Amino acid sequence: MSSPSLQQGNSLSARDVRTMIHPYTNLSTHLKDGPLIIQSGKGVHVYDEEGREYIEGLAGLWCASFGFGEEELIKAAIDQMRKLPFYHSFASKSTEPSIRLAEKLLEIAPVPFSKVFFANSGSEANDTVIKLVWYYNNSRGLPHKKKIISRQKAYHGVTIAAASLTGLPPLHNDFDLPIQNILHTSCPHYYRFGKDGETEEEFAARCAADLEQLILKEGPETVAAFIAEPVMGAGGVIIPPATYFEKMQAVLKKYDVLMIADEVICGFGRTGKMWGSQSFGIQPDILTCAKALSSAYLPISAVMITDEIFQGMVKQSEKHGAFAHGFTYSGHPVPAAVGLRTMELMEERDLVGHVQKVAGRFNDRFHALADHPLVGEVRSTGLIGAVELVADKKTRRSFNAARKAAPKAAEAMQNAGVISRAVAGDNLALCPPLIITEAEIDEMFDRFTKGLDTVAAIARAENWD
Repeated sequence: MSSPSLQQGNSLSARDVRTMIHPYTNLSTHLKDGPLIIQSGKGVHVYDEEGREYIEGLAGLWCASFGFGEEELIKAAIDQMRKLPFYHSFASKSTEPSIRLAEKLLEIAPVPFSKVFFANSGSEANDTVIKLVWYYNNSRGLPHKKKIISRQKAYHGVTIAAASLTGLPPLHNDFDLPIQNILHTSCPHYYRFGKDGETEEEFAARCAADLEQLILKEGPETVAAFIAEPVMGAGGVIIPPATYFEKMQAVLKKYDVLMIADEVICGFGRTGKMWGSQSFGIQPDILTCAKALSSAYLPISAVMITDEIFQGMVKQSEKHGAFAHGFTYSGHPVPAAVGLRTMELMEERDLVGHVQKVAGRFNDRFHALADHPLVGEVRSTGLIGAVELVADKKTRRSFNAARKAAPKAAEAMQNAGVISRAVAGDNLALCPPLIITEAEIDEMFDRFTKGLDTVAAIARAENWD
């Protein structure tokens, strides 16, 4: 039941509770407490309905790379809305913004790709990829080579297929997922799964051996692709151990398994290079991107594929009369125009160079938290990172899940004026707008630390285990 004020009032909070379903939200708690309503934003800051200011430490949802209120992106949307507010790309129709954005993506891609397919979200892009892999292998006369391997703790979206790729139990529980032909191999989290005395390289070799054993168990003739985020986001900002992707890709090549890079979070400068694939030596056959593609100002995502895969699609299209896949808003001219201007601004303002310049301060401030009594591990690269909260630093013992340590810490940080996110396990993530300055990084971490200190005091007072 909602609280009396939220049941009867006419505030925005009360109206929200009466009308909306919120994603990734405890619906029972929401009925009682209502939402935090964000009314405006400027730069790296957002403001709630009462005028309180917050540093948006997660760039919204890992996405608003240019922060809030970037006039150049607003203008791009308005100009395109006036010229052509909508058109589709079915049946050989096209628009200038979608063509120009496809050209730009192919120009800056981490490896030579042939074609771009547009969708509206990372989930749709990863869902599309599954269909393309199946379609492609049918064109090759390999109707049984359909299984796709993801990883435990991976995140790839929330559609039926993309949520199946995801390796987080809450996305499967009572949704009757995963679907068939989706497998999961080991998680490359060295802190949690590395053995005593095992180096990162040895751990990476063991992960590659796990992958090979899974392929052999299933039968290489049935395994079509492997999908991976360069840095695992919602799974805890897990950074791959040294030599991980080198070793994993050697296994994929051995068994004719496609490499899919999910760059939805890592793409467009987040790791200090244009692509996470460039940061970690990934040579993808297929790449998905979204989020910072338009700085999240409008929904758009993209799938890039090699020419070999495209030629297989052409063959199937000839067979069936059409490539029977797509969305009403695929290549929508307004998000495409905003996406194109986003890519142009990245070059004009050397945003990747700026990330490289300020990442040192970001990582130094992050790793200084390693001495905090609640922090077991700090993981960061570029402008993305997380701290993992533990009950015992020496043994790496986690808090009892009932304590909800990370959600309570995220709430304390929000009260201190920085929005972070509690992700899988007791991990707290930061992924600020890429435009953030060193002074703003310092203020963000001052507030973040204040939130950690608040929760540490609560843990001591309540004798958390």
